[in-house]
Amino acid sequence: MADVQVTCINKQPRDNPHEGITNLGGPGWKWTRQQVINSINEKSNTFFTRVNGNRADIGVVHGPNGDYLRTYADGVWNDNLLALPECA
Repeated sequence: MADVQVTCINKQPRDNPHEGITNLGGPGWKWTRQQVINSINEKSNTFFTRVNGNRADIGVVHGPNGDYLRTYADGVWNDNLLALPECA
């Protein structure tokens, strides 16, 4: 199992708060949201990002409109992924 840092996202349209993330990535890789969800659910990889130098783990939330990804830090779910820059 790899522990993978996410440093960027793609979201279309970028400023629409009601549309989800389409891709997540980092140096040398970019996966679809569904690939990351599947990998977390299968326990084949863990994913995280850094917020002000602190680690925030990425988890799957089972929402009313399907699964989505959120960060989890200090016992609280939050939206740190949406603050990441666009992936190339």
